[in-house]
Amino acid sequence: MKLGAIDIGTNSMRLLIAEYVEGKFFDRQKYINTTRIGQGVDENGYISKDAIDRNIDALKEFVNIAKEEKCERIWAIGTSALRDSKNKDEFLDRAYKEANIKVEVITGEEEANLGFIGTIKGINEDKDILVLDIGGGSTEFIFGDSKEGIKFLKSEDVGALRMTEKFLKIDPIDKRELHNLNNYIDKTINNTIKHINEMNISRLIGIGGTITSLSAINIELETYDMNKIHNSKLTISDIQRILNKLTKLTIDEKKKLKGLQPKRADIITAGTCILMSIMEGLNIQEITISEYDNLEGLICQKSRKMS
Repeated sequence: MKLGAIDIGTNSMRLLIAEYVEGKFFDRQKYINTTRIGQGVDENGYISKDAIDRNIDALKEFVNIAKEEKCERIWAIGTSALRDSKNKDEFLDRAYKEANIKVEVITGEEEANLGFIGTIKGINEDKDILVLDIGGGSTEFIFGDSKEGIKFLKSEDVGALRMTEKFLKIDPIDKRELHNLNNYIDKTINNTIKHINEMNISRLIGIGGTITSLSAINIELETYDMNKIHNSKLTISDIQRILNKLTKLTIDEKKKLKGLQPKRADIITAGTCILMSIMEGLNIQEITISEYDNLEGLICQKSRKMS
């Protein structure tokens, strides 16, 4: 059965089309559009008209692609920016009327749960893992294993777009801005990091655009290939080296980096700072990147309810 899943994230909208048979994925295709529905939401609480318009256009395009691919069902979720916005209903109403799709706004905990379900589908690990999802508006921490499922999860309001808008105003980045950003991240996630440090983590798994982009930068990937990214690894020294480079470059210079989508150039530094803060706080030296994430998780979850 061919199925479609759409994730309307703070920074980007993504579409997964895949055959899903007896709990296994085949012929996965992913599409991404940097639509920034969350632009300005953290500051004023509202999605702008421009952001609504471009996200409705992108949503209609994705729904049409899924229909052309003959998907039998299409599901859509909205995450951090839609959770936080005061005018989310305006977007949801237009999505239903213009794209003929009901968008489900999910909680941070539900987002974390979908991320864990999807990640488990793509890795071979029986022991306890920590899944880390750095998004545009929030970061999800999910601890558990393939047998017992999730044992701990937490969503923190630190995301690559949210932190960029809050702290990084100067191009190239000012050292004082960077210092304030890192202090804020450390303070915000401190209690979560303390709690996770009491757990026995066999492996750290990373999902989401920040982490997949860092892997692509690390291997200087000319054209994005999720098969090359999936199960790739980044050491903390790799991440520190990339961060040192990013902080010295202008946004225009970052746009020319191999492996980095130009539309992510302005927020990649903040996302990298979030990852560094977490890995340093947990004293973990390596992260494995997964290209299975909450989109796969959404299809898994909804398919179970169909059967």
